[in-house]
Amino acid sequence: MKIDILTLFPDMFTNVLKESILGRAIQNGQVVVNVHNIRDYSKDPHKKVDDYGFGGGKGMVLMPQPVYDAIEAFKTRDSLVIMMTPQGIPYHQTMAYDLSKKSHLIFLCGHYEGFDERIRDMVDMEISIGDFILTGGEIASMAIVDSIVRLLPGVIEEESHIQESFHNHLLDYPVYTKPVDFMGKKVPEVLLSGHHENIRKWRLEQSINKTQKRRPDLLEKS
Repeated sequence: MKIDILTLFPDMFTNVLKESILGRAIQNGQVVVNVHNIRDYSKDPHKKVDDYGFGGGKGMVLMPQPVYDAIEAFKTRDSLVIMMTPQGIPYHQTMAYDLSKKSHLIFLCGHYEGFDERIRDMVDMEISIGDFILTGGEIASMAIVDSIVRLLPGVIEEESHIQESFHNHLLDYPVYTKPVDFMGKKVPEVLLSGHHENIRKWRLEQSINKTQKRRPDLLEKS
């Protein structure tokens, strides 16, 4: 997979792309991630990328020309262009699985007051990571890139993400490690029994119970 990220603040990605599972996947060649500065594609002599919005109001608006040229510089027939915006479709795990099957993703990170409305005609998909506002789309795109890359073949063991929260529209079951007794709180006996079928049933029951308490809306999809 190839991922291109278009942003006004490329340095925000420097450490993120070097660390943990994402960093190893890049180092091992399982994914190629490139970060590009939208400002480099501005035709303004001062590399200006934003201006005041027509009709008044506070905040600067990203102009269409630099964004259009930046997208066109990397877009191919197989590309999916994704705009990060609070007005987008709420992101979820099923979308992560779908996007992990694409060969080329282009993420467009907004900033300031937002995008010139005509920029929306340049993208294939608009995504939001929640009903709250960030200063820009960089942090949101980092979260989505991380969620996608970890699903690529060979990046982590398939069993790991199959058993995670949201895979079957249920929250993950409780997990424990050593010591068996920590300050009077003990590991459930079933997990120490070695009986795999009983453990499987217990974990499913715990997942259902936890989902019922914390996210009952997910049970309708399960």
